[in-house]
Amino acid sequence: MKIHEYQAKQILAKYGVPVPRGRMALSVEEALQVAEELGGRVVVKAQIHAGGRGKGGGVKLAADAAAATAAASQILGMTLVTHQTGPEGRLVQRLLIEETLPIAKELYLGIVLDRAQGKLVMMASAAGGMDIEHVAATTPELILNEAFEPATGLMGWQARKLAFGIGIPAASVNAAAKTMQALAKAYVDTDASLAEINPLVLTEDGRVVALDAKFNIDDNALYRHKDLAELRDLNEEDPLEVEASKFGLNYIKLDGTVGCMVNGAGLAMATMDIIKYAGGSPANFLDVGGGANKDQIRNAFRILMDDKSVKAVLINIFGGILRCDTLAAGVVDASRELGMNLPLVIRMEGTNVEEGRRILRESGLNFTVADGMKDAAEKVVALAR
Repeated sequence: MKIHEYQAKQILAKYGVPVPRGRMALSVEEALQVAEELGGRVVVKAQIHAGGRGKGGGVKLAADAAAATAAASQILGMTLVTHQTGPEGRLVQRLLIEETLPIAKELYLGIVLDRAQGKLVMMASAAGGMDIEHVAATTPELILNEAFEPATGLMGWQARKLAFGIGIPAASVNAAAKTMQALAKAYVDTDASLAEINPLVLTEDGRVVALDAKFNIDDNALYRHKDLAELRDLNEEDPLEVEASKFGLNYIKLDGTVGCMVNGAGLAMATMDIIKYAGGSPANFLDVGGGANKDQIRNAFRILMDDKSVKAVLINIFGGILRCDTLAAGVVDASRELGMNLPLVIRMEGTNVEEGRRILRESGLNFTVADGMKDAAEKVVALAR
């Protein structure tokens, strides 16, 4: 689950990470009020779940409250297009109004899980304010890292080593080290999958402040973080993905034309791969799960039909807990109820497969039953064309 910058900063502040003074605004009037409270020069920042906001015109400096009002009027309600939103962009519905700071240096901090080591890794770089992927690709030597255990957190000596390594002056090293340790604790305590401060700024008067922040929370841990689950902004998510989540369906919207309905994440990935191999492009990742029932199958169908880019559908099921006859009955019922008008290719193997195929044959509906995954992929790609 992604959250907004202002929400990430609220989390950091709870753990003692210095952040600029500021507040979220939902209207131009609120933006004016916050700017007047802060006084002087402020920055008006669009709040969307994507990076590159400044380059897209979503971040503006304002010399006073009047200029902040003008900037808020321009940004609020705009469709902001960045390298992370895609060409369709995102509608800006929230703003963050903050004080500006006398910046002397921009740095980077981030934490991810290194699956190769099986440990969390704190990354630090003197190249703050830049896309870390670009830094890693062009100047990887600028990224320092320290692995640490969740139970112990980032040790003081590790934090100071990173602080000196990215060029923080001795007078500010302790403040930077405390910020790194606080970020590490916040990451562990919130069950985050990603935490970034980019940039972490060193001010002209020697302070260390998180000028921007990004947190992604592990969806699988939200059951023990009711307060964090409330931070979810459904307006920032694909409507079909939101709808799928209501029915326990694992769905991710993609850009292709072949809709996929599969049971099991591994089989779903393999299905998308073989569609690409056959010359097509998957329109989604949709895992109905091993124990799907007729209602879930019907809702999965409805979600696929609501995606206007889908030209044909491939159902690829290995019958285990979800028996093939249960699937077939669900497919027939959903097709009749919803008036399925898309070409449909079905490949199934496993428990009660012959009974499932009989149900499909006797339904009187125009299904294409495939013999194996390769055959299924070739048929559905041809139908999508």
